[in-house]
Amino acid sequence: MSNEHDLHPGSDEQVENSVRIADDVVGVIAGIAAMEVEGVAGMSGGFAAEVSERMLGKKNLSKGVKVQVGEKEALVDLYIVVEYGVRIPDVATRVQENVKRSVESMTGLECVQINIHIQGVSFHTENREDEVRVR
Repeated sequence: MSNEHDLHPGSDEQVENSVRIADDVVGVIAGIAAMEVEGVAGMSGGFAAEVSERMLGKKNLSKGVKVQVGEKEALVDLYIVVEYGVRIPDVATRVQENVKRSVESMTGLECVQINIHIQGVSFHTENREDEVRVR
């Protein structure tokens, strides 16, 4: 009678499998999750990231994100720009919650720390036509 748990009949060796998720993958997930939050105007990746993005014409989805990934845990630093008029602590909390939920559900890694660094405030001026008032 054969043993159901023996994957390699006649062999006493056990095969070890592993999955390693790259820091960049977690960075992209975290960056997208941060941008989904209302009140986040963008990510701040610094001068070098801005120049390379413009020269290559390719959007860097992990811009403004630094990640350290261990075997079972992740630490995330997000450098964000918020929209003018929002309550910054509320936006930061929502970003932390959304990033934690996204990274943990997609990767299985536990986010032990999510640090938010507010790098600026965006003053969007949209071209809105003045409302016509009827008197």
